[in-house]
Amino acid sequence: MTLKMKKLILIGGGHSHAILLKKIGQFPLINTQVILISNVKKTPYSGMLPGYIAGFYSDSETHIDLITLAKFAQAQFYLDQCLGIDLENKKVFCQNTEPISFDFLSIDIGSTPDQNLITGAKKYTIPAKPVPQFLQGWNQILTTIKVNSEHIWVKNPLTLGIVGGGAGGVELALNINHRLSQLLPENQFKINLINRQNNLLSNHNQWVSNRLYQLLLNEKINLYLGETVEKIDLNNIICQSGLNVNCNFIFLVTQASAPPWIKNSGLTTDNRGFILINPYLQSISHEFIFATGDIATMKDHPRPKAGVFAVRQGKPLFENLHRIINDKPLKSYIPQKNHLALIGTGNQEAIASWSKFGCQSPLLWKLKDYIDRQFMQQFENLI
Repeated sequence: MTLKMKKLILIGGGHSHAILLKKIGQFPLINTQVILISNVKKTPYSGMLPGYIAGFYSDSETHIDLITLAKFAQAQFYLDQCLGIDLENKKVFCQNTEPISFDFLSIDIGSTPDQNLITGAKKYTIPAKPVPQFLQGWNQILTTIKVNSEHIWVKNPLTLGIVGGGAGGVELALNINHRLSQLLPENQFKINLINRQNNLLSNHNQWVSNRLYQLLLNEKINLYLGETVEKIDLNNIICQSGLNVNCNFIFLVTQASAPPWIKNSGLTTDNRGFILINPYLQSISHEFIFATGDIATMKDHPRPKAGVFAVRQGKPLFENLHRIINDKPLKSYIPQKNHLALIGTGNQEAIASWSKFGCQSPLLWKLKDYIDRQFMQQFENLI
């Protein structure tokens, strides 16, 4: 008797799926066709992105080649944008491909800042995520610097705005500052950081918040705290208080959101549109759907949207997909409550944040660099 071939579709090339594909290459899923759908051929590793912005890493050092990874896993690769899912008929709809049927589906597409919260943000800002869109905007800035002669910036300094004072926004400000200081004299650029709250990094301890506040001041980055951005138009950030900050380019590093097609598909989500999952990394409403990384929220164990959690979900995701395909009971995965955050300060130092503990050292940058390179090394020389 011939068993029916099962079909597993992976939407997105996030950190969990990268680890999953490597595991499938090492331990193939028997009698299962695997398809990866991604709108990019190379996926960036978020842990090294600030260092890439600062100029410490090359493009190849910070990106995972999804085509090579798919080949290693003997998976088909579709370069396409997912538009939606038909949960009743188990079909995925993409921009440039006919509907694809599936038996099991895993989603790992990350998140993006909610551009609908601020008037004009969608049109006039560079969102921090998705990373390929962010990098396109960053490269445009580098090109603008390159094609214009120095005297232009003497009269009108290059001015950048960053909306959002969480870890992502602060780390971005410091690393952009380092890179621009290599390209332009100090008086030819300025960076503005606007944050709705009166303090920075509200999800971290007071020492970390205060230390990064001081570092930003030391680097002469303009801080506007307690300012709610109401509107963004061409080259202007307009706040409810009446503050108007002029910027050539504006980055949006605010609260994460999910694409509308997730909720529209009928999957049960949290109040921000992220897929609610159980301890098996499985949708609480549809057992044949799995989700990991930023796009997912663990119903009973919610955690911050951080790359460290996506990385650690890769292995249990593989185990549970293997089990459900083979009709075996699934295994629970409960993420750790606290995680070590290593925040790069743009000068090859890093700040460690762990619960109520915080410290800064060049040794912490070396530790972060080692961890990040070890993660990326596992995807080298696969075929």
